[in-house]
Amino acid sequence: MARPRPKYLNLLQIRLPLPGVVSILHRVSGAALFLALPFLLMLFELSLESANAFARSREVFSHWVVKLFLIGMAWAYLHHLCAGLRHLALDLDTGTELAAARATSWAVFAVSGALTLAAAAVIW
Repeated sequence: MARPRPKYLNLLQIRLPLPGVVSILHRVSGAALFLALPFLLMLFELSLESANAFARSREVFSHWVVKLFLIGMAWAYLHHLCAGLRHLALDLDTGTELAAARATSWAVFAVSGALTLAAAAVIW
């Protein structure tokens, strides 16, 4: 006899497969990039106004909170890029088998993580 379906959806008990986690993080990273765009454009505009404004923007970028934010944005960009390339390959019906989907999901995490660590070394 099959187990009855739950009457409510408990998100803490659901175990998503790795490709599902990559897909959700792809959406989260895209939303984070979109929402951070005004702040990043403001910092860019500040750096281009004058020499004094550029010195002020360097002070802003030297603060540890801003550095952590920039590292987070680097991760969001790199993860979104890698996961987007994976999704393009899936749209072309490449890597849709279960083993390949899991392998490419691990590859997305590995490549975006390694590139984020390299970016963090430059930023910090």
